[in-house]
Amino acid sequence: MLRVLLLSGLKLICSTSVNVMATEASGSLKVTHVVTCFLLRNSRILLLKRSARVGTFKGRWATVSGFIESDDDSQSLIEIEEEIGLLPADLNLKKKGAFLEVDDASNGVRWIIHPYLYRVITDKPIHIDWEHDEFLWIEPTELGSLETVPGLAEALSRVYPV
Repeated sequence: MLRVLLLSGLKLICSTSVNVMATEASGSLKVTHVVTCFLLRNSRILLLKRSARVGTFKGRWATVSGFIESDDDSQSLIEIEEEIGLLPADLNLKKKGAFLEVDDASNGVRWIIHPYLYRVITDKPIHIDWEHDEFLWIEPTELGSLETVPGLAEALSRVYPV
């Protein structure tokens, strides 16, 4: 099943199947696979505000995310450790959702987003890296009130509620 939504000038293509190997360009868009990792602690999810030093979506709220350089499962854990300092032992994978595609003409990219939901099982503090200026924990229902990266609400719906 395929759905197409228009959102702030971006075309969001939602699929129910996963195909990590899809790397051919669609039209003039470069296909780029990324993970997005929602972290859940006490019924709240972690959001990170993207810094001015990142390549795209500066100043927007996002989750831990990154380009898939290995397999997507391993990449999700690598990004979490790099961006907020939590280790695999600090987490419990709750769900891996079906990917979604977001056409981003302004950056010339078709983002293939692989969403994950992890429960944080430690009280360790979050330590953000240079990619983010600040972080906050929100109720999932509050996501729509923030300026986020494209497709974030749809990605959340793929993994939450469990």
